[in-house]
Amino acid sequence: MQTEKVIDHIVNWLKNYAINANINGFVVGISGGIDSAVTSALCARTGLRTLCVEMPIHQPPAHVTRGKEHIAKLKKQFANVSDVNTDLTETFEVFKAALPEISASPELQLSLANTRARLRMSTLYYFAGIHKYLVAGTGNKVEDFGVGFYTKYGDGGVDLSPIADLMKSEVYALAKVLGVPESIQVAKPTDGLWQDDRSDEDQIGASYDELEWAMKEDKKGSTASDFDGRKKTVFEIYKRYNNANKHKMEAIPVCEIPMNLKE
Repeated sequence: MQTEKVIDHIVNWLKNYAINANINGFVVGISGGIDSAVTSALCARTGLRTLCVEMPIHQPPAHVTRGKEHIAKLKKQFANVSDVNTDLTETFEVFKAALPEISASPELQLSLANTRARLRMSTLYYFAGIHKYLVAGTGNKVEDFGVGFYTKYGDGGVDLSPIADLMKSEVYALAKVLGVPESIQVAKPTDGLWQDDRSDEDQIGASYDELEWAMKEDKKGSTASDFDGRKKTVFEIYKRYNNANKHKMEAIPVCEIPMNLKE
């Protein structure tokens, strides 16, 4: 990959899109992870106003520290970058308290994890609205179009997606050139939606390198029967997520009414 040219291409795409839409800049949620770091660095390079928003909800201290380190470095490099910290922990707890009491279950925990992402989406659009900014998505190609590893109407609720055509390995390649802090580059990828430090690999059961391989094999038309051992396991994991999360990756189904019923 021609990394520097890819960076220039994305930066120009972001800038032209914002100018043509008569928008002042971008807002990016900063998690302390590689995807949000790369996305915010790309937005900063447009020269347009870029607002980095921290939105901790019972966040592990390491995530917060990495996010602050990245923001501080961006602000030192780019005068167009600003930041705001909006701690949503109390908001999340108030929301939970307003809900009917339900017995603890994996489904409850997943629903609450997704609620965190949706609270953050609402916060980003609040800032986007008052500043006339666009919400820049931080999803990569494997997450957005492979396994659907994001929250519908949470981190999936964005105005534009600058890195969604990049595999995770390609995002890391951009991070090196963009000067993303080493602490972020070496950290295990995590969605940060749980009150622990579980990684994406812990949740999915496969690494991003493995998922990239499976995504490419799926595009070739391969099936699980073409592999054995770990490769077969990874391919089956990929297909399970891909099939289960089609509702995130495809357009919302619309019930079309036959014309004769409208007459």
